[in-house]
Amino acid sequence: MAQLEIHQIPVLNDNYVYLIREADNGSVGVIDPAVAGPVLKEAERLGWTITHIINTHHHPDHVGGNLEIKKATDCHVIGPAPDEARIPGIDEAVNEGDIVHFGQAEAEVFFVPGHTRGHIAYWFPESHALFCGDTLFALGCGRLFEGSPAQMWDSLRKLRELPDETAVYCAHEYTQNNARFALSIEPGNAELQQRAKQIDTLRAAGKPTVPSRLAEEKATNPFLRADDPALATALDLQGRSAQECFAEVRRRKDSF
Repeated sequence: MAQLEIHQIPVLNDNYVYLIREADNGSVGVIDPAVAGPVLKEAERLGWTITHIINTHHHPDHVGGNLEIKKATDCHVIGPAPDEARIPGIDEAVNEGDIVHFGQAEAEVFFVPGHTRGHIAYWFPESHALFCGDTLFALGCGRLFEGSPAQMWDSLRKLRELPDETAVYCAHEYTQNNARFALSIEPGNAELQQRAKQIDTLRAAGKPTVPSRLAEEKATNPFLRADDPALATALDLQGRSAQECFAEVRRRKDSF
């Protein structure tokens, strides 16, 4: 296997699209192209020829550039099998446990429903890179448009099992607002306070807060800590199940 070179492209209001390159083979992938123009322009600037589109789910701000990029490059489109009918231009449908071969690099596919019914994530272990779409955000998680709290909690627990050094390449720059929400639940959490200050500093300088490290998500992201007694206490849900705690955190965030 081989490591990836990863370029982050900000598009629309707060989306991130990722260009990934496996140097040995020359394969170039686009993760969740919301739009085509900026992606094609960046690939041309880098001198990279796009060979793949890799989609996590069907929402327009993740697949909106699929057909234009495919028309321009004749690339291979990979997407979730449970949502195959909703992925424009799809050539290869993948599901839980499948391995995506990307040049000499390999990605393991995780089925992570909740945000949508067919959402998947891709983990490249050699590069310590997780492309998780809208399932896991820095200090947050996606809204439950098509799934249940139980599904999303199971999905997040699955991703939480990955190594601490995993870089979380989520699809949106929501971190500053997520930090404010997390502090509304646990205002006395010193580790969270420190992270929120770092995030404010980055955003004030116009810098991205993504990717984050999974270790810091495990320590500070309330959606990953639904089974932490300290969080249950902060929610006044002592003795309740992790699923109930998760559902309450999601309910509060929806109206924050």
